[in-house]
Amino acid sequence: MSKIAVIGVGQTKFSRRPDASIKEIAFEAFKEAVDDAQISTGDIQASIICSATHYDKQRTPAGVIAEYLGLNPQPTFNVEAVCASSGVGLRIGWSFISSGLHDVVAVVGFQKMTELSSAEVQEVMGRSGDVMWESPFGTTMPGYFALYARAHMQKYGTKPEQLAKVAVKNRFYATKNPKAMFQKEITVEDVLKSRMIASPLRRYDCCSNSDGAACLILAREEFARKVTSNPVWVAGLGLASSPMTLTSRDTSLSSFNCSAEAANQAYKMAGVTASDIDLAEVHDCFTITEIINYEDLGFCERGKGGSFAEEGQTYLGGKIPVNIDGGLLAKGHPVGATGASQIRTLVKQLRGDAGETQVNDAKIGLAHNLGGIGMYCAVTILKV
Repeated sequence: MSKIAVIGVGQTKFSRRPDASIKEIAFEAFKEAVDDAQISTGDIQASIICSATHYDKQRTPAGVIAEYLGLNPQPTFNVEAVCASSGVGLRIGWSFISSGLHDVVAVVGFQKMTELSSAEVQEVMGRSGDVMWESPFGTTMPGYFALYARAHMQKYGTKPEQLAKVAVKNRFYATKNPKAMFQKEITVEDVLKSRMIASPLRRYDCCSNSDGAACLILAREEFARKVTSNPVWVAGLGLASSPMTLTSRDTSLSSFNCSAEAANQAYKMAGVTASDIDLAEVHDCFTITEIINYEDLGFCERGKGGSFAEEGQTYLGGKIPVNIDGGLLAKGHPVGATGASQIRTLVKQLRGDAGETQVNDAKIGLAHNLGGIGMYCAVTILKV
C-alpha cells in the first residue's frame, strides 16, 4: 500500500470573525494550505468539508464552500462528527487515497460559533446527548464534563488545583501562538477565583466559543515526493465510538472508552507505543478532559493524570509536551476546525517549523480529537 502524507497545512486565527462568512474563513485556511504544499487548486481531486452543521444557517456547507474554493466539478463531501469532525475527515481523506480513487484530497474544517449567543450555543451542544432520553433534562457541555470531573475526583482524589494547572499551561503556550484566541497568561489563583460554571468547573476550566478554519492537503506518496522533500506521513489511525447517553456507558465517568480504543488502534497500525510519542495534541475542551486523556492515551498511569499535570510533565521539556499550541482551552475551539488544527500543529513540529515551542528532534506526534461527550474519538499518529 502506498504511504499517504500531509503535504500542506493552513489555519486562520481562531477568534470572533463577524467580518467573514463560512466561505471566507474556509478560503483563508485553504489558501494557506495550498501555498504551503506548493500545488495548485487543480491538483486537488476531492474535498472533504467538516463541521458541526447545526451551528450554521447553511444546510449543506460542503457545496457552497467547494464552489467558493474553486473545487468544482471534483467531488465534495460533508462530514459531521461534532467536535471530532475534521479528525474523522482526515481518516476519510486517507481512505479515499488508499482506495485508489484519488491522489490528492483537501480536508477543510470550519465553524462560526459566535453568531449564536452563549445560551443558544449551550442549547445546541446540549442536544449532543440523546434528545429523547437525556437532552430534555437540561444537559449542557459544562454539566456533562463536570460529571466526569466529579467522578475522577471521587475515584482518584484529583484536585481543583491540578485542573487549574492545565489551564495555566495552555494559556502560557497560547501566548506563543499567533493563531491562538487568548494571548494573556493566567495563574492557578486566577482559575480558582474565576466564576463557577458547573461545579467543580470554573470559567477558566472551560474552552470558549470561537470562529475559524483549518485545512489539510493529503497526497499519495508518489505525488508527495514530487512536491516536498519533507513529507509528514500518516502512520496510524484509530476511530471509535461510545453510547450517546451516559447511562448506557458501562464504566464510571472517569475515562473515555472510545479514546482508549481509538488510541490502541492507532498505536497498533503505526507500530508504536505511548512511550514512543514525542508530543501530543489532545482534546481539552475542559481541563478535566486533558487530564483524563493523559491516562486514556497511556501517557501516565490511571489516576495519575492530576499529578502528571501538577508536576509539569506536559510542558516543553517534560515527559511528553501536550497542547503546546494552547489547546482548545486557549487556542480556541471552533468545533469543526479543531481536529485539522491539531494536525497542523503536529505537522509544523515534525517539520521543525514550530519556532520557540519546537520539540527537539520530534519524529512522532499524536492527535486526539473527541466528539461531543465522548461519543466519537479519532486518534491520528504522524511520523517523519
